[in-house]
Amino acid sequence: MEKQNKIKNINLKLTIEMTYLSNERSILAYLRTFIVFISTGVAILNIEKFREYTFWGYLTIFIGIIILLFGIYRFFTVRKNIVKIVKDDISVIK
Repeated sequence: MEKQNKIKNINLKLTIEMTYLSNERSILAYLRTFIVFISTGVAILNIEKFREYTFWGYLTIFIGIIILLFGIYRFFTVRKNIVKIVKDDISVIK
């Protein structure tokens, strides 16, 4: 019986760790998307043939910044929720 409880505790700890890692992967995905949008916007602004699309270059950069800000907000919101859930169920983990 004690061995089963240890296994359950280990599984629970691993599940929590996987959730933390998943949250970190999400912020990295938002960061990659941000870099792509910023790079595209800068490329549109710097290529001579695209001078008539300047508005789209600035819009792409603006969207990239919004994506980054949303990703940061989402990361900290999810992290706070994870910590809250873990603190509520800390007796289960020990």
